[in-house]
Amino acid sequence: MSFIDQLRQAQQQNQSLLCVGLDPEPSRFPAGVARNAEGIHDFCVAVAEATHDLACAFKPQIAYFAAHRAEGQLERLIARLRQIAPQVPVILDAKRGDIGSTAEQYAREAFERYGADAVTLSPFMGFDSVAPYLKYEGKGAFLLCRTSNPGGDDLQNQRLADVPGQPRLYEHLARLAQGPWNTNGQLGLVVGATYPAEIERVRALAPTLPLLIPGVGAQGGDALATVRAGWRPNGPIVVNSSRAILYASGGADFAQAARAAAQATRDQLNAARP
Repeated sequence: MSFIDQLRQAQQQNQSLLCVGLDPEPSRFPAGVARNAEGIHDFCVAVAEATHDLACAFKPQIAYFAAHRAEGQLERLIARLRQIAPQVPVILDAKRGDIGSTAEQYAREAFERYGADAVTLSPFMGFDSVAPYLKYEGKGAFLLCRTSNPGGDDLQNQRLADVPGQPRLYEHLARLAQGPWNTNGQLGLVVGATYPAEIERVRALAPTLPLLIPGVGAQGGDALATVRAGWRPNGPIVVNSSRAILYASGGADFAQAARAAAQATRDQLNAARP
């Protein structure tokens, strides 16, 4: 089963557009959870067990594991996610962006070592930096397109004088991902919830690609505007929330609070669908 088929199945089964982001920061763990690599694993497993039937995807951020020497725990976590929710795909948020044999190794890391279903990539170096990931049949790759950070304007929102029509960089990238780069139907795009007008523009240029949309929750993105701008019957969206779910409570009830926050967000997203 391809990543996109798996995503659609999870969305239908769990009636959800919500991706639960796993960005574990030990300094924010509640009392009773170890602030080390094992605690990272245990914290994420507890959140996943509490939210697995509310999510259409899980998105572990690799830096939060690697910075604490918890790559082995990330492997174990993804293996545990397979047991908890085999129908829910895992998107490894790595934002890799290299070429040649180095990109091949990054692809091997994401798909063979960690067993992710999809990965986030930076396409700044062009199609060469994307192609190695597309060799993995059925796997997905989300390309950074119009990100939610203010600095995204520095490059993504600039016009390309040498391209007919002088599109903005993010518009040009959306066209490439919808068209010639999407050789096996494996690509999606990352667009930030803080820019709903740009989400709508990306959707117009890439009507069928899955959109991974961070920024709802702690970053202040509007769920209603996000869904209305990006969701289409043939164009799935995956709306990520991390901190608002992970740290919904600083007490022993953190898992129950995470579930309540995830359920509220899922219901809010569903209510916004046309």
